[in-house]
Amino acid sequence: MTSRVMLISPAMNAALREARFDDGCPLDPSGLRAASAAAGTLKSPDRALVSPTVRCRETAAALGLAAEEAPELAGLDVGRWRGATLAEVGAGEPEAVARWLADPESAPHGGESVRALCDRAARWLETAAQDDGRTVAVVEPELVRAVVVRVLGAPESAFWRVDVPPLVATELSGRAGRWNLRLGRPLTEPS
Repeated sequence: MTSRVMLISPAMNAALREARFDDGCPLDPSGLRAASAAAGTLKSPDRALVSPTVRCRETAAALGLAAEEAPELAGLDVGRWRGATLAEVGAGEPEAVARWLADPESAPHGGESVRALCDRAARWLETAAQDDGRTVAVVEPELVRAVVVRVLGAPESAFWRVDVPPLVATELSGRAGRWNLRLGRPLTEPS
């Protein structure tokens, strides 16, 4: 059985534009326009899922997906850093930020570590492998990074080396333990 999974990163919003840890802000007008324009590029999936964040739910809706919210696809929980920019946190807690960026097990913000996110993403992918057909999920960029790290068997330190721009598709095909990966297809290209 071959499963197909397409992960779509959310469209642009103020938090992404300002390098701010997500604080629940909606898509900005340009992000909404871009997602709406990409609506006709997706084939109908067998399953549509969405991260519980506002920007992911709004992106899924603009793409025309009747997506089911999937809590296991939530972005990285950054605890007390939520709503702050990386620059603000770096100025106030430089040692904590350095530790967080260097050690995948570190969670100085009181939230989730990169390792825990990668483990959660891997568990979800194993479950998704049981489903035949196409799954489309609109998820936060850090969840895409975590999936890429696990699929490639890369060290968790590689998490910070994967850039995930807004409104791109990361496609996986295969089965549990053996996935093929296609990175970064803009949604302006037909699937």
